Amino acid sequence: MSNFAFTFPGQGSQAVGMGKDLASAYPEARAVFQEVDEALGERLSATMFEGPEDILRLTENAQPALMAVSVAVVRVLEARGVSIKDHAGFVAGHSLGEYSALCAAGTFSLTDAARLLRTRGQAMQKAVPVGHGTMAALLGLDLETARAVAAEAGQGEVCDVANDNAPGQVVVSGATAAVERAVEIAKGRGAKRALLLPVSAPFHCSLMQPAADAMAAALAEVQMQAPVVPLVANVLAAPISEPAEIRQRLVEQVTGVVRWTESVTWLTTSGGVTNLVELGTGKVLTGLAKRIASDASAQAVGSPADIDAFVAQLNA
Repeated sequence: MSNFAFTFPGQGSQAVGMGKDLASAYPEARAVFQEVDEALGERLSATMFEGPEDILRLTENAQPALMAVSVAVVRVLEARGVSIKDHAGFVAGHSLGEYSALCAAGTFSLTDAARLLRTRGQAMQKAVPVGHGTMAALLGLDLETARAVAAEAGQGEVCDVANDNAPGQVVVSGATAAVERAVEIAKGRGAKRALLLPVSAPFHCSLMQPAADAMAAALAEVQMQAPVVPLVANVLAAPISEPAEIRQRLVEQVTGVVRWTESVTWLTTSGGVTNLVELGTGKVLTGLAKRIASDASAQAVGSPADIDAFVAQLNA
């Protein structure tokens, strides 16, 4: 089954009500949410199911919440005979989704993954004072043009390419004034749209170095196993399995570029993947996959109906 890769969504996919249908339908999902609540010492599941939206959207909540739903889907599938080990050649995750992927593939325990993502969210928020940094999506520019825009916009301040999400969808990150300049420069370079994103911090740029240092310390304390299938890492767009390297790349990822276009391209060319299956909340990665690798099939599995359909598809 190595022609399947399981992918795990990143921040921005959260929504009030996430995971509630899974908790209602499956004891395996309820067990995941309860373990995450216990790991964090609070009822994150109540915020996920009921809101309020502004509390769920906080980075320190959104990150473990998205991981919890992804792992809940994995556990429900496992109870129905569908495992990563037997049904996937690779896992990959978008930013925080790498932690979801690694938890699903057995590298981290669920408790450790929840606590690491709480630490990561808090550290990323704390790294830059609110208002001092932001991110912007540059739509319709290729990666090289977006890099040139970021370089021109910097003017002594940080402005880095943060996410290469799909052809024509690049995100820049950095000091607020520099990112605002990038939006204006991009419009003059032929961007279809360039817009500031509603984020609370400038993720995946050099301003995040304090958060990278915090994650180096946190990851050093956690036991890690080799994943049951390789992880295609954000910062490499290539597969890794060695725990020491995974730890290193997760630290680099805090300030590094999420090379999603290249990661999906690697999966569907070098990796031989023909089916990309997004596990968890939303369908963002499924939409990106269709733009990056139109020959591959892409589907999102996040609801009880999705799970039933996917299990039936595999058993057909």
